[in-house]
Amino acid sequence: MPAALPVPIQFELPGDWRAAPPDEAGAPGAAFVARYPQADAGFTANIAIDGEYRPDAVPLSEIAHGSVERLAQAVTTVEVTSRREIGSEDAPGFTQTLALSAVVGGVSRDLVQAQVYLSMLDIADPRKRAVIRLVLTATASQYPYVLSDFQAFVRTVRPDTGAAL
Repeated sequence: MPAALPVPIQFELPGDWRAAPPDEAGAPGAAFVARYPQADAGFTANIAIDGEYRPDAVPLSEIAHGSVERLAQAVTTVEVTSRREIGSEDAPGFTQTLALSAVVGGVSRDLVQAQVYLSMLDIADPRKRAVIRLVLTATASQYPYVLSDFQAFVRTVRPDTGAAL
């Protein structure tokens, strides 16, 4: 069963990407997963969305660092290859790119993961801050081909102000 996001969002999937049940896609903690139609050496690139309320004022860079630490416990190796703040003071964001090796489906794979963290206020209660995480995972060889799709997807993510409360 997919996890619920702390705040409603809307977005548009690029090209031929298709939604997939998070449990079936191997991402049971995600609220949403989309898969690329073409696998690379048996691995299917995917975009996952999750999020949580953050009652604290911890910077997005620290939240991202915590994500790397958790990921390091689940994979063979992980290396941060880039990190930077994005967005504005009113709509802050943070992005990082990771190179990792992991055993997926019994096969050791070299993967690249792009993570984007977006800070959003709860429309119903602006004192509550939610952090939405958008993650692209692809093989190292397929990553350059799907990155532009992910970037286009990220540009469409916004609060869903019309969602029922």
